[in-house]
Amino acid sequence: MSADARAVLTHLRAQRSAMLALLERLTELESPSSDAQSQEAVEDVIVEELRGIEYRVRRLPGRRTGGAIFSRPATRPRDVPLQLLVGHYDTVWPIGTLENMPFAVDQEVVRGPGVFDMKGGIVQILFSLRALQELELEPSVTPLILLNSDEEIGSRESARYIHRLAQLANRALVMEPSMGPEGTIKTTRKGVGRFTVTARGKAAHAGLDPEAGASAILELSHVIQKLFRLNDPARGISVNVGTIDGGIRPNVIAPESSAVIDVRVTTGADANRVQDAILAIEPETPGVALDIEGFIGRPPLERTPRNQVLWELARKLGRELDLDLTEGLAGGGSDGSTTSLYTATLDGLGPVGDGAHASHEHLLLDRTIERAALLSLLIMAPPLSELPA
Repeated sequence: MSADARAVLTHLRAQRSAMLALLERLTELESPSSDAQSQEAVEDVIVEELRGIEYRVRRLPGRRTGGAIFSRPATRPRDVPLQLLVGHYDTVWPIGTLENMPFAVDQEVVRGPGVFDMKGGIVQILFSLRALQELELEPSVTPLILLNSDEEIGSRESARYIHRLAQLANRALVMEPSMGPEGTIKTTRKGVGRFTVTARGKAAHAGLDPEAGASAILELSHVIQKLFRLNDPARGISVNVGTIDGGIRPNVIAPESSAVIDVRVTTGADANRVQDAILAIEPETPGVALDIEGFIGRPPLERTPRNQVLWELARKLGRELDLDLTEGLAGGGSDGSTTSLYTATLDGLGPVGDGAHASHEHLLLDRTIERAALLSLLIMAPPLSELPA
């Protein structure tokens, strides 16, 4: 174990109680994506913590969401490369979840809504930076921080900031939780799309004059079969018709029917191909028209050469901490899929645990502290251009 690795890990382990106290404070400030007002309190805590480590903070307001927080060191040398730390403080849990799912600590296991995905990751960012400050370790690549309040609903408002900052960064470190009990780092992610197909036909009495109608439900049944034929498990392509709706009454030919489709793909080429195929579907039923809307909103996070350089760096630094890191594919999207379009990206650096979006959500505190040490070492690493390919 290198001297820096030992110093950082020892320092962070000594901060165990303080990290746990901050995690409890953040968790008990419930902040669902759909409730912008609820997010103000958790933002206040994060801003207070960032200012406590001498970071400048700018709150970026949202129109329908709680907006985002951008932060950088109060002083930094000019012409120094930048790195981007990305996270979110919104959760999938509605206000009141704490009543049935309270914050609780059982030795190593910490439970509560959002502890794993991903308020634990925010604690890692804050304490990793504080450790570097208190140990007087100055990064040669300046950290920028972007925390948003709409990641769980697609980052539609904050994406413009992520696009802009990623283009300036030498690398992006994404604090989404790791995967599985092994704490697998997410070096690939599926791209995610959402589409809505609406069939518009003509109503008629199903008994007296059925030929006068044009069934939107019949047409939607043809469309659904075409959609399911796009599935290709071997290529990691899934096209799922998740909900359908339509019709007026059993004795009326349905004038309208609709379906909502979830799409997952592993490559940008497949994203384009599947999206084009869905938007090109034509109706078969006479008298019925189709309206098809949607797109692949989150691109795939692919195993690009620059991403692999960053992954190999993480493995090397992990070994300095006696961590045997593994990599894997995640089925869901994240803001790391966006940063990867522009810069080397490593995702899943957040807590080790399980149960994201589930009632058994939890993190393992000691292993999460180790990941905070890994984050500190990654922040301290030189620019990727100075590393061997």
